[in-house]
Amino acid sequence: MTDNAPSSHFIRARIDEDCAKQTYGTKVATRFPPEPNGFLHFGHAKSIFLNFGLADDYRVQCPQSACNLRFDDTNPIKEEAEYVDAIREDVAWLGFDPASRVFYASDYFERLYRCAELLIQAGLAYVDSQNAEQLRSTRGTLTEAGQNSPFRDRSTEENIQLFRAMRAGEFADGTHILRAKIDMASPNMNMRDPAIYRIRHAHHHRTGDAWCIYPMYDFAHCVSDAIEGITHSLCTLEFTDHRPLYDWFLARLAELGEFTPPLPQQIEFSRLNLTYVVLSKRKLIQLVTGGHVDGWDDPRLPTLKGARRRGFTPAGFKLFAERIGVSKSDSLIDYSVLEDCMREDLNEHAERRVAVLDPVKLVLTNYPEGQTEICHAPNHPQHPEWGKRDISLSRELWIEREDFMIDPPKKFFRLKPDGEVRLRYGYIIKCTGYDADENGHVTCVYAEYDPDTKSGTPGSETRKVKGNIHWLSCHDAVEAEVRIYDRLFSVAAPGARRPDDPEDMERDFLDDINPDAKRIQIGMIEPSLATCAPESRFQWERNGYFVADQHDHNPTKPVFNRTVTLRDSWTAK
Repeated sequence: MTDNAPSSHFIRARIDEDCAKQTYGTKVATRFPPEPNGFLHFGHAKSIFLNFGLADDYRVQCPQSACNLRFDDTNPIKEEAEYVDAIREDVAWLGFDPASRVFYASDYFERLYRCAELLIQAGLAYVDSQNAEQLRSTRGTLTEAGQNSPFRDRSTEENIQLFRAMRAGEFADGTHILRAKIDMASPNMNMRDPAIYRIRHAHHHRTGDAWCIYPMYDFAHCVSDAIEGITHSLCTLEFTDHRPLYDWFLARLAELGEFTPPLPQQIEFSRLNLTYVVLSKRKLIQLVTGGHVDGWDDPRLPTLKGARRRGFTPAGFKLFAERIGVSKSDSLIDYSVLEDCMREDLNEHAERRVAVLDPVKLVLTNYPEGQTEICHAPNHPQHPEWGKRDISLSRELWIEREDFMIDPPKKFFRLKPDGEVRLRYGYIIKCTGYDADENGHVTCVYAEYDPDTKSGTPGSETRKVKGNIHWLSCHDAVEAEVRIYDRLFSVAAPGARRPDDPEDMERDFLDDINPDAKRIQIGMIEPSLATCAPESRFQWERNGYFVADQHDHNPTKPVFNRTVTLRDSWTAK
């Protein structure tokens, strides 16, 4: 498969078949239908690339193809305009501009209500006046049929009257619901007279107080699909048992003249299951409200807001979606696959820079005091057309503390007493001594440089040394706050029982939070990094990939977040 060729999977095969038969004429219409009651996470990215990507891929073959962003805003108690704005931003960030195709289930409240009345008039729906406990007790189990409601045989006239009174606000929450009349003995629990409408006296973020009854998801979703002319309604596997209900609603409404075939078809695919994260909305809320992270855009969270702030890229997510593919069976994807996709994209597109995260001073004792000179470093070793940048060298430099050892082990090729290394892009130096405090903590390293060995000058390669260390001049290096982010959880399945320990019962997932998931260091960076724009991404040589923080970074106080290490460091763990 070439980089530009779309991946093949069973959904694409179904669409190809429909296109060949012209089942839906010259269009492939998909939709991404988030609930505006939270922030999008990594699993939503997979769905976004699938739904919007398919519409884009088929537009040449079927010119009317499109993907709608539709907000399932049917539960006003949990929904907020803040979430709508955040979701739109995330979809746009991933590379899709749905501005002209943004819809809301609330756009269709009047028509949804009309569809419900049609079902009542056809004897296919009724108002049930049982309370919540009675409804639960009569629903049955997976092995036992449910019981018909005592209100199931109300007359059409009484049902219409009650339903209209529900809309008029004459009843309190929970006193009545509207149910479809299907089959209380069905082996599929979703077909046992499911609820269509509930009373909910709550202010809606778009319709205000115009409504006090709201449609249930299974009803609003399929009807909205039909209204919008969706052809292929893609959802995750947990909705497989809901498909007969989806089809039942649309078939009955088509028989009543509300919709004209061909009707939308629901197709299920596996959701994203990823190690070392939790994607449950309930658990994500616990992490935020419990103060375990610093808000919904914390770079440790698997939200798209957090991923963006951490420096993850839309192209990396797209590569991840293509790599894991689309299937009909659930599987567990290792987090390293996502990290590798981010590395692959960043390695290609991130310019190189130098930073010293744990600095110790290095003094070149034979270098003239007050003198500086320019060394040249490539912006990207695989892209010579990106040019080079200037790095100033002076008598006093910062080097990484780990690059000097007093009593190193064998095969330590960095700086040591009487040892030689090359300053990357600069000179070969030889260590002549060091200072240490009473605890043996090195406070300064001394060396002499060989003026005939500057990188890029004639004869510089006549002397060979094995070690090569990076550095910055104390003359112009800038102090920065560096946030070292790692995986939020220290185990692959947070909260799960450990199979190798028979006495280990299921635990609170919060107990598995990685205490080292966030560390803050004060490091030294190239001057140009201080003035870069927020969200600028770089590879810091030998240190990993870093991004200028979206909110906190500024020239007077640079702040960078580690996106991902240069290579996987968890496999060995």
